Amino acid sequence: MLEGLSQFETTAIWGVFAIAWLGLFYGWYLVKEVRSAEMGDEKMVKVWSAIRDGANAYLGKQLKAILPLIGVLTLVLFGSVYVVPPTAEAMERFKNYDEQTVKLIIGIGRAVAFVMGSGFSLLVGQLGMRMAVQGNIRAAQAARSSFGGALKVAYRAGTITGMLTDGLGLLGGTVIFMIFGIAAPDALLGFGFGGTLLALFMRVGGGIYTKAADVGADLVGKVEQDIPEDDPRNPAVIADLVGDNVGDCAGMAADIFESYEVTIVSGLILGLALHSITGHMHWIIYPLIVRGIGVLSSILGTYAVKDVSSKPGDAMAGIFKGFITSAIISVVLFGIAGFIYLNDPNGDGSQLPGGWWRTPLAVAVGVLLAVCIDRLTEYFTGTHGAPVKSIRKASDTGPATLILNGLSVGYESAVWTTLVIALTIAASIGIFGGIDVSSFVDPSKGLSAEWVRFTFILYGVAMTGIGMLTLTGNNVAMDSFGPIADNANGVAEMAWHGMEDEATVKARQIMADLDGVGNTTKAITKGVAIGSAVIAAVSLFGSFIVDVSNAQIASGLSMESPELFRNVGIRVHMPVVFVGMLIGGMLPWLFSSFAIQAVARAAQTIIEECRRQFRLGVLEGKVEPDYSQCVGISTQAAQKELIPLATLGVVSPVLIGLLMGVEALGGFLAGIIISGQLLAVFMNNAGGAWDNAKKIVEDEPKDPANNLGKGSERHKATVVGDTVGDPLKDTAGPALNPMIKVCNLVAVIAAPVIVQYPDKSNPMVIGAIVLMFGALIWAVRTSKKTPPELSA
Repeated sequence: MLEGLSQFETTAIWGVFAIAWLGLFYGWYLVKEVRSAEMGDEKMVKVWSAIRDGANAYLGKQLKAILPLIGVLTLVLFGSVYVVPPTAEAMERFKNYDEQTVKLIIGIGRAVAFVMGSGFSLLVGQLGMRMAVQGNIRAAQAARSSFGGALKVAYRAGTITGMLTDGLGLLGGTVIFMIFGIAAPDALLGFGFGGTLLALFMRVGGGIYTKAADVGADLVGKVEQDIPEDDPRNPAVIADLVGDNVGDCAGMAADIFESYEVTIVSGLILGLALHSITGHMHWIIYPLIVRGIGVLSSILGTYAVKDVSSKPGDAMAGIFKGFITSAIISVVLFGIAGFIYLNDPNGDGSQLPGGWWRTPLAVAVGVLLAVCIDRLTEYFTGTHGAPVKSIRKASDTGPATLILNGLSVGYESAVWTTLVIALTIAASIGIFGGIDVSSFVDPSKGLSAEWVRFTFILYGVAMTGIGMLTLTGNNVAMDSFGPIADNANGVAEMAWHGMEDEATVKARQIMADLDGVGNTTKAITKGVAIGSAVIAAVSLFGSFIVDVSNAQIASGLSMESPELFRNVGIRVHMPVVFVGMLIGGMLPWLFSSFAIQAVARAAQTIIEECRRQFRLGVLEGKVEPDYSQCVGISTQAAQKELIPLATLGVVSPVLIGLLMGVEALGGFLAGIIISGQLLAVFMNNAGGAWDNAKKIVEDEPKDPANNLGKGSERHKATVVGDTVGDPLKDTAGPALNPMIKVCNLVAVIAAPVIVQYPDKSNPMVIGAIVLMFGALIWAVRTSKKTPPELSA
């Protein structure tokens, strides 16, 4: 362990390992703090118990559905190392063993890391969701006392999930590096793939569940029956509240966790490439130090979010203050760590290529990117911004103009977000593109000036991604705060139904205000998740080019060959590459179509079920609502899509590579990154803007006669817009993040195998192609199939 590291590096790695545990211990401390808060009366506990039991039951069923696929992929990853020679780094790390033994070590390491990544992602989602459920009833009870108290409970409960994400992500990456050293990327690919695949499952399943229930409950309750949100007489209300937890808590936590993993994977792969060029381990060690600093900063920043006054704007300002506190602490410590560690790497007065300041600056640019996306998303989706106010104004003339206005807001937001990401990548070019690489040029090793400079720039992009997710603890806390506040509002609405005393009315308004703030924080963190997905995907794209070149050299291709990837790159003018790019650009749209279809089908069934129960006299109190039917409908819809949609992401890149070659696969990855990013930002921000436009109308004094407040025609128009946006912002849009990275990780893992078997007439290749086609056809047919009706 830690062979070849200096004393400072060894101490730093053990320090990072300790910080990972510190983050987990801080999360445990917050668990005790949240659980010590008062739960509320018997009615509140009854509603809360139904939400808790429903969420736990769904996640249990989801786990049973995906475990067989996890088992199969574990075996595939173990076997993947046997069809290609081990990397030079693996042979150097385990130099005392023969090639077959090294393959066995790497195969076991990759498979175990895959299981560990899957397990950690599952743990973050499941434990985070359970603590969110513990927090929602306590936040509702705290609202009886003060706005600041309710905010504190909800935010601290969300911070628990943030610390789990930080601690487990850092712990896993650090342990793998400590064991495998310079061969760590071979195992880290399994770690990243496991986390990303589980995030895709939880995002797809949770997103379909929550929005099927939400859309159905809103349309049949608010529009048709004119009853309040979370009215206990609505048969879909428990399914809706359960969905907030399995979708927004479990799904989002797993999503950001896998982004956290993937950025460190790509950073270490590219750092290893620079290590082989320059001989410095600093390119590999510094990203781990940065991650440790991030955990410390998140602990300090999240704890800074305490009681605020009674205004929603102050709540958002307080949460953002914690975010900025963490950002400032991080950037300062990045510079200090860089100056101490990177300034004199050899202890003889020499400098790293380009100077010590470039890497800390690239990380700081990533932090700035997170802040910019935070501000942009709040502008386009917050209740105080001009875009949402314009959508609210459009509700005067009905749902059609409101939807058109929301579409335009979503499109424009995608432009500005993409421009910010593009400028960030351009900043990496500016920071690392000016390094003098002449001393590293060596044609005999395939090191041209262009290739060395390209590697430096890609490493800079990876470091911006690591910097962007430095504040993961804050981001996840902000995201989990949203569904916790939403659920707290639901618990209060159901338990306090019919109570109109002054204290209850005040507490209800506090929860409604926090719910509006939570809508904005959810949209912000989804924006950050999308931005980090793009940066991580670009970094993985660079890792793909590096790995393909190494695999080509290992298969016998000469350094001077015009076919060597590092010599020619991905030639967009080649028709086969352009075909790959078109197919890659198409995949996010097909994926989104299937996800939204699933929500629409389930929502229709829920609406019909609610109408049936209303006809029996639920609204009049003749019979009790049967919540279990809607829970069953949502569960069935979510389970049906889990494996088919994951199959699209896993199988497509392998099939493209086997059929058309690695260069076309590179085009495929470029297409999916560009198309997926634009589509995801559009869906996230349009849906968030529609949702908050509805909140503005709901906060108006109720006066249907003058078209104001709940029950008015304006309100019904905003509910329609909200339900259109729900599957966009909470199902298809967020699920694109892990889908993009699943495709990129599968491509990086499969690339050496594809290079090793270029002959398409090989029986093994033909068999693999037929198997992949069969899997795709099954996935499409299964997704489009109408599910069987539930028994009465």
